[in-house]
Amino acid sequence: MQAVRRSSVLLCVLAALACGSLPARAQEATPAAAPSAPAALAKPTAAPAPVREHTIVTKHTIVVGGKTLNYTATAGMLTLKNDKDEPAANVFYTAYTVDGEKSRPVTFVYNGGPGSSSMWLHMGSIGPRRLQTADGNPNGGAPYTIVDNQHTLLDTSDIVFIDAVGTGYSVVLPKGSGKDFWGVDEDIRAFDQFIRKYVTINDRWNSPKYLFGESYGTFRSAGLANALQDHGLALNGVTILSTVLDYATLSPGPGGEDLADVLFLPTEAAVAWYHNRIPNKPADLATFVASARAFAMNEYAPALMRLAPMTAAERTAIVAKIHNFTGLDPAFIERADLRITPGRFEKELLRTSGKIVGRLDGRYTATDGDRNATQPEFDATDVAITGAYTASFERYSRDELGWKTEDLYKPTNYGEVNRGWNFSRGQNRTSAPQTVDDLRQAMTKNPKLKLLSAAGYYDLATPFFGMEYSLAHVGIDPSLRANISYAYYPTGHMVYLNDAAAAKFKADLVRFYTEKR
Repeated sequence: MQAVRRSSVLLCVLAALACGSLPARAQEATPAAAPSAPAALAKPTAAPAPVREHTIVTKHTIVVGGKTLNYTATAGMLTLKNDKDEPAANVFYTAYTVDGEKSRPVTFVYNGGPGSSSMWLHMGSIGPRRLQTADGNPNGGAPYTIVDNQHTLLDTSDIVFIDAVGTGYSVVLPKGSGKDFWGVDEDIRAFDQFIRKYVTINDRWNSPKYLFGESYGTFRSAGLANALQDHGLALNGVTILSTVLDYATLSPGPGGEDLADVLFLPTEAAVAWYHNRIPNKPADLATFVASARAFAMNEYAPALMRLAPMTAAERTAIVAKIHNFTGLDPAFIERADLRITPGRFEKELLRTSGKIVGRLDGRYTATDGDRNATQPEFDATDVAITGAYTASFERYSRDELGWKTEDLYKPTNYGEVNRGWNFSRGQNRTSAPQTVDDLRQAMTKNPKLKLLSAAGYYDLATPFFGMEYSLAHVGIDPSLRANISYAYYPTGHMVYLNDAAAAKFKADLVRFYTEKR
């Protein structure tokens, strides 16, 4: 019976990890300088029929850090073939390349879900144009403002944003089927084919090559790095943002994995700290989080995993400590059998105020529509940002990239893609899916491969402690540990929603690309 319940919880988690993006924070974003007009925007023309490869090219200029960059934006469709060499899908991508410099690094970027387009990273993080958002607050209706992005990575690397099949403008063709692309290994094969084909068509085999994935995109990146390596494409580096490498770290609560309850607790502590729910709140977030990590692993984990029941005194003591880290009512902690699922935490933390906190970013709040429910009706982060991102990309792709089409851009396609996703890998059809071993193989085969793991403290979708646990158990030789670096931000799943965090993230990325290891 326990195994059945555990499988049910895991399936719920798999369906719910639409965290790629939609990806995640507290002070209002500082308005950027007025946007510069694209230098030579191509005349908008109707996009050709979707059954063949094609591109639309526009020319632009941006000033980043006092340096003028003349760059080309290429919006295009690239066709993937099935095992019969038939066209099976068209993948939409947008490539930004600085003119006349083919030896520059090139970075392939995508979000997750699975079932999410790359719109979030494209318009929010490292693309040359960026949506201004009301950080930590709802954005409301249009109009929205798109500005030149001073945090773009374009001064360091060319960038290719890729929309997974079934998302954005990417479509399955008549000779293909969703089941050819919607699964762990199927998805890795699709991105592997896309990248190798793009590199060939654009003569980039001798360019340093990087991956950048967010949320499920990190899960993809681990498998993709190994697949590319096996096909003769050795990467220089991989950035993983808001990471999940093992789904066992995301299945908490009664009937789930006690490990996941342990790994979520430091994030819950950080969110409680942000909302001033901590008794005798310490001044420094990082120090408080460090103490939460220590409690979670050294006291909380043994309490949950012990075989013999605790004495009344032991139970009272552990409940009090959980309260001190999460701010939750001790009576609620007791009723929950000490196990605080993220959904229940989002509901309970501010229940007395009639508020829920965001899943993707615990800094966001919204009015609780059903105060008697045990789970939030919606994600406060999602509803705060999705309208602004969707409208802005629809406008941007048509007006600035010149991609004129009657098709609507699919920011997310969770219903079709997630519902049909195959999480099984080979013969391993019962355990939680993971790509930890793929990452181990990739780093072992290519000992110069660098990894940057970036995380927000307030991310209740992919907790930072889960990422740390997975990377601590990746199984690489100790001599390769120096190839892994970490970066943390006082934000959530989408660290770039906060302007100061976006600036720091950009600086961390530049350091990652330029430092020698």
